[in-house]
Amino acid sequence: MKKTLLFLVLLILVLTAVACTNSNDEPITVTDPWGRSSPAIAENGAFYMMLSNNSNSDDALLAVSTEACGTAELHEMYDKGEGVMGMRPIEGGAIPIPAGGNAELKPGGMHVMCLGKQVNFVAGTEIPLTLTFENAGDMEVTAVIRDN
Repeated sequence: MKKTLLFLVLLILVLTAVACTNSNDEPITVTDPWGRSSPAIAENGAFYMMLSNNSNSDDALLAVSTEACGTAELHEMYDKGEGVMGMRPIEGGAIPIPAGGNAELKPGGMHVMCLGKQVNFVAGTEIPLTLTFENAGDMEVTAVIRDN
């Protein structure tokens, strides 16, 4: 009887561990990373994407790096008043992603600002980005340049 009980307890522990560690579930998923096409003369560009936090802990996007830009910074658009929009670095330097929630980087909102483009942002161009998260660490994604 004791061996059967011990076996059942061990079986429950193993099954619980397997259920809690699904190798397909990443703590952060990145959906549809893209950048808008721009003329070669334009010095800067931007990248957009949806960041989803699949974990039970808050996380934050701290930085983005790519060889396609002299510098990549986390920026946001804001209302300066009287119908005038401005752009500035994200306050605190990080984009929070709440546990079980999302952070959307989109035109007219938060985005990755590419300062000093090193490549032409022509539709169809694929640009590798390294995203650095507070808890999830580094993640490699590929942004596709498109016309919209």
